[in-house]
Amino acid sequence: MAQLTKPIVLLVVFIIALGGCQQQDKTKTDDISINDLGREKSTLFAKIDKKYENPKAHYELGRLYYNDGLWDKAEWEFNITLGFDPVHRRAQAALVKTLIAADKPDRSRMAAEFYMNQASTSATASLLLGRAFQRELLDDYAVACYQQALGLAPNSAALHKQIGYYYLSKRDQVRAEEYLRRSFQLDPYQSEVAGELGRLGIVVQIPRKIEKNTKKLDKLINESREE
Repeated sequence: MAQLTKPIVLLVVFIIALGGCQQQDKTKTDDISINDLGREKSTLFAKIDKKYENPKAHYELGRLYYNDGLWDKAEWEFNITLGFDPVHRRAQAALVKTLIAADKPDRSRMAAEFYMNQASTSATASLLLGRAFQRELLDDYAVACYQQALGLAPNSAALHKQIGYYYLSKRDQVRAEEYLRRSFQLDPYQSEVAGELGRLGIVVQIPRKIEKNTKKLDKLINESREE
């Protein structure tokens, strides 16, 4: 039972912020046959047994529970993830989605607002949270995070590019063009953005004298998008 105190202590601040979480037993592998678990779950249980303070393993286990429709278990694992890594953006978004699926709208809204407020001092943090929400198909929260990021970094070419791509994914060509145009205005050495604008029927040219540097720049922007 001593093992139970460690994650619970780490989660106190978050639990208070959300108004409390339903407590469950810690994930255990004792007396569970490997044959009763899927291969992925077996691997994750082994990783957690080896090192309980493993936010990635808890996050992945939470996703598996979510896919199985086990909302309470998914919620518990995402909370543990955030206990060990309070700014794990994907776990934050996944927890909000889990609370929605579990028909807990008030708590899901409180959680989303809590995380957005947490990220509100950093354009990068807001952007990453927005991407996490977008990944979970929580579009309203994704857009709110992107706008929050824009308020902090209105002249960020990479941010305008990300939002442009978001609207492309939604087949909103008008808004996509707006943000991609602005991104290109802020940084005209983006071959990828130029290509997307071309597919939208907008012809732009990358300045020739710095054209040789575009591959390096594109790589940096893409790396930023993948964070």
